[in-house]
Amino acid sequence: MAKKVYVFLADGFEDVEALIPIDVLRRGGVDVTTVSISDFPLVRSAHGVNIEADIMFEQGDFSDADLLFLPGGMPGASNLFDHKGVCKAIVDQHMAGKKVAAICASPAVVLAPLGILEGKKATCYPGFEQALEDATYTGELFTVDGNVTTGEGPAAAFPFAYELLAQLADKKTADQIAEGMRFKHLMA
Repeated sequence: MAKKVYVFLADGFEDVEALIPIDVLRRGGVDVTTVSISDFPLVRSAHGVNIEADIMFEQGDFSDADLLFLPGGMPGASNLFDHKGVCKAIVDQHMAGKKVAAICASPAVVLAPLGILEGKKATCYPGFEQALEDATYTGELFTVDGNVTTGEGPAAAFPFAYELLAQLADKKTADQIAEGMRFKHLMA
């Protein structure tokens, strides 16, 4: 059975931080569902790209999630934090010991204030690290600490996505997808 991921999309999300992980995970056989937290299925990115989400937040249960994922971007990350349902879903997922991932501003703007990063190593977009006061800031492209994976920013979207795929499938699958997408040649 395929692993299940929900990606919460708020107006102002960072395009590549959402779409690259969605693409990589789907290529790797992960069941990814995009979730609009706005009033409409169409969500507008930070750079004006409109994406039609698979479901509205109110249609989701999320209890079957293997991973809940928060893209970054501003004001996307702030919009995620302002949504009480998203915050509850993230806290419930974390308290159940299940995987949570966030990239760019979202580790600092959403996960840190919810207490999810307390005592953990984490990364985020440079300039937001002060908000990680209860965590140890790594400054790495991505950081994994227990059930929480954090990513640094747009350029980290590919390695971050391959790490998530390795966690949800396996490293061999992640490496095969990276090779097929020619990522390793880019980094050579």
